[in-house]
Amino acid sequence: MNNTFAVTRKLGQTFPALTHKNFRYFWFGQCISLMGTWMQTTAQQWLVYTLTKSAFLLGILGVAQFGPMLAFSLFAGVLADKFPKKAILIFTQSALMLQALILAALVLSGHIRYWQVLLLAATLGLVNTLDMPTRQAFMVELVGRNDLTNAIALNSTIVNLARIIGPTIAALLMSSIGAGFCFLLNAISFIPVIIGLSLIHPQVITRPPKTDNMLKSVIDGLNYIFTKPILACAVLAVLDIGTFIMNTNVLFPVFADQVLHQGVNGYGFLLSAMGIGSLIGAMIVATKARTNPNRRIMFTSSLILSVLMAIIFFIRSSSLAMFLVAGIGLFNIIFMNTVNSTLQLNSTDEYRGRVMSVYALALGGTTPIGNLFAGGFTEKYGSSVGFLMCGITAGILLVLIMVRTFRKEKHQVNSFN
Repeated sequence: MNNTFAVTRKLGQTFPALTHKNFRYFWFGQCISLMGTWMQTTAQQWLVYTLTKSAFLLGILGVAQFGPMLAFSLFAGVLADKFPKKAILIFTQSALMLQALILAALVLSGHIRYWQVLLLAATLGLVNTLDMPTRQAFMVELVGRNDLTNAIALNSTIVNLARIIGPTIAALLMSSIGAGFCFLLNAISFIPVIIGLSLIHPQVITRPPKTDNMLKSVIDGLNYIFTKPILACAVLAVLDIGTFIMNTNVLFPVFADQVLHQGVNGYGFLLSAMGIGSLIGAMIVATKARTNPNRRIMFTSSLILSVLMAIIFFIRSSSLAMFLVAGIGLFNIIFMNTVNSTLQLNSTDEYRGRVMSVYALALGGTTPIGNLFAGGFTEKYGSSVGFLMCGITAGILLVLIMVRTFRKEKHQVNSFN
């Protein structure tokens, strides 16, 4: 009994977010649902590649899925600041379940076509545009500000555990009974999330008075971000990484097939390797998350990401490729957790939804641009060149962001003196 109490207390000290009942409901539901999400992501990419055999059309899929976020993300943040986040999330999770059911029905019936996948991907993107910033901003209502960094890190842990398990299961299912069951299992996985959300009683957060002028609210949120250097710096960094590093959905299927010659199993192994690296990074962050995030870590991890992407250009070995991809996963999660915590901890409750909508826009909304960039180079020169160009471009822009940030800070110090 004493040993059990000691273990429980140690876990509470290491992972304080889990001491909050609301967060446990949310977290355990996500543990199940996110595995389904990664199964669908894996199956969808491979389904499109097998239907079209085109890296460019894979890039178009990214445009369809992430285009809505580019167009509507800022407005979604206004909604997240004005309305109860729990109600929004129950709606979005239910809509995502329906989307997965329709996709499963089309694939299992044998009537799936490329244009149908595009249409459903666009629907998925539209729902995620509202879901993502709302879910991120909801964290503080589950655990409060003191345990927010730990909650973000723990949530990243399950995201990346799912990134390991989901693609592995998806690859096994696709090679044996087909992709349709991946979509069906994903639809079923939303049930625990919806049940968990219904049991949550979030902390009361004071919301700003409602206004009918949504555009004014969007502009107000952008002004808030770019008048605070620490927020502006984080947003620019994630804008760069989100555009040029987060293109593995286009690069991995082609790289696994044409360079590693491993087919669908190689694709699943690459995604799982990235998930293993991400899980290690998330566990490191979760056990160390006690203080305000360090900007130096943000820039260092993002530069390492750029270098690793460029190095893959020289790789032809499956084992070396998986090692480098695991490194990308590790430093990616360190970077993303640092940015996420920086934005949330340095935002007021009034603006947090809008700040996280800009985060969602920078992370996912620019994916259509990045997918076309990566898909174009991959279609013409191969996936190795795609990796190289993404890594070099991201690295150059990061250096420019760093120089701009440090010059601005130096100017402010000189002006103060």
